[in-house]
Amino acid sequence: MRTSGSALRDRIPAIRSKLPVKAWVTDSRLLLAGKTSLAVGIAWLVAPFVPGVSAEYPYYAPLGALISMTPTLMGSVRVGLQTLVGLAAGIALAGAVILFASPNVLTIALVVGIGVLVSGFRWLRQSGGYAPVAALFVLIVGGGDAESYSVGYIVQMGVGIAVGLLVNFTIYPPLRVTAAVAGIHDFRTLLATHLDEMAEALVDNWPPQNENWAERSDTLRETADAVRDALRDAEETGKGNPRARLHQRDIGSDYADLYDLESITFHVRDMTDVIAAAIWERSFAAELPAELRGPLSDALHAMSAVLESRNAGDDVDAAIAAADTSLEEALVRLDDQHDRAPSSLSTAASVAVSARRILAIMAKRPNGAAAG
Repeated sequence: MRTSGSALRDRIPAIRSKLPVKAWVTDSRLLLAGKTSLAVGIAWLVAPFVPGVSAEYPYYAPLGALISMTPTLMGSVRVGLQTLVGLAAGIALAGAVILFASPNVLTIALVVGIGVLVSGFRWLRQSGGYAPVAALFVLIVGGGDAESYSVGYIVQMGVGIAVGLLVNFTIYPPLRVTAAVAGIHDFRTLLATHLDEMAEALVDNWPPQNENWAERSDTLRETADAVRDALRDAEETGKGNPRARLHQRDIGSDYADLYDLESITFHVRDMTDVIAAAIWERSFAAELPAELRGPLSDALHAMSAVLESRNAGDDVDAAIAAADTSLEEALVRLDDQHDRAPSSLSTAASVAVSARRILAIMAKRPNGAAAG
């Protein structure tokens, strides 16, 4: 029995919460919290052993570890490097003040203002805020020992960032492929459900009681967006991840599947509008002769079967051939209505054209590789 459209829409963003316990623990905020705690603790233990004046500022190492811990390995690398660059820029600004003027209300305000401008550089992203912070700390906290403070500050932050990267790399770095695969599967299921419900509405007594399919346009769009986010997450977590070698997956193929499903969705939404208009006279007037409803219903059911076959891992070629045959039968019935006014056949023709485009998308990658 299929899941309802609203339940599927709710399931996509929360897919991780429905995974087995092991997957949930290793792919969640709980894992990140544990790794962050460990990294901060190690950084605090290591900091006093850093040579030189840096050992006098051990409290910055745990801060560096905390900053560097993100849900993804490459995210940690980016944040760590951007943080160090932002700190270096802030220290340089503070150094310029110390060389050419004395710290006072005017110079401190000026340096912080320049630091805020520097923090807006695109390549610094979220970590750019450390530029004005570093400048302010060096001038106010460093005081007369600004040089030693600056060295200790950036070195200990670097130590903490290095510890954070090491912990994130060695302890089960998240690989969020499962959620992306489940999302694509659920997207197909939602489209199959939608096609079946439209097909049933065509042969039901008009107006049919089930109107869910006619109001699911936003759900289809939101599901597509959620699946794309899941794929981006899977791609991001795979970069530099040693676990990706053990769980190899062609994300590019998944993106191609999603693109095809989005294209199918476009035509499904168009069919939805046209059929709903014929049933309830929504948005515009439309007519769908009773003689054509059955053949079109069979074609939609057949297209739904293609999506189901793809989800089951079966070869979709046979299902596509059956859907094509069913659609051809509907077109023959449409041609038989030549005695009717063209305007009364426009709705059936529109549905048939959308169905033909959907089948073309399903068949464009043969041997079961099509998104449908």
